[in-house]
Amino acid sequence: AGILWRQAKMQKVIVIGFPGSGKSTFSKALHKATGLPLYHLDMIYWNTDGTNVSKDTFMERLHQVIKKESWIIDGNYSSTMELRMQFCDTVFFLDYPTDICIAGIRSRKDNKERTDIPCTTLEDEDHEFMEFIKNYNSVSRPAVMELLHKYSHKRIIIFENRNDAKEYLSQYNVTSS
Repeated sequence: AGILWRQAKMQKVIVIGFPGSGKSTFSKALHKATGLPLYHLDMIYWNTDGTNVSKDTFMERLHQVIKKESWIIDGNYSSTMELRMQFCDTVFFLDYPTDICIAGIRSRKDNKERTDIPCTTLEDEDHEFMEFIKNYNSVSRPAVMELLHKYSHKRIIIFENRNDAKEYLSQYNVTSS
């Protein structure tokens, strides 16, 4: 893809993108490759019984992570995206086509236990979630693109397909699978 990937050392990374794009899978492979501590927003926000923590508790937990010397934070959570962009040095945006992401959501049912979310019942394919995914390009993506423009002084790496992400990870001799 003609980009010099390792221009500067990454210390604080966020991985965002379409639901079902493989943010957690990519983040795990990046963690394995770089040794940076990995934090999944779903693990910070959700309890094991499928309930969520209060907004204050979520923000306190997130601030505890952000204060650390280095991290990878995986997840969208649009209400905190700008905060995370303020503190990161690198943004990975998995900007894949809708059909690929819907297939990614559906393939989760066949995959092994997930370590990025504490309660698997949250993964049920409900109508509201599928509508959110189908509307992501028109509703959520423009806000993400606006933030990426606002923070364009950060290292921003946009992958438009899974092969681009795999190619990036291959420099570290790891793959996202």
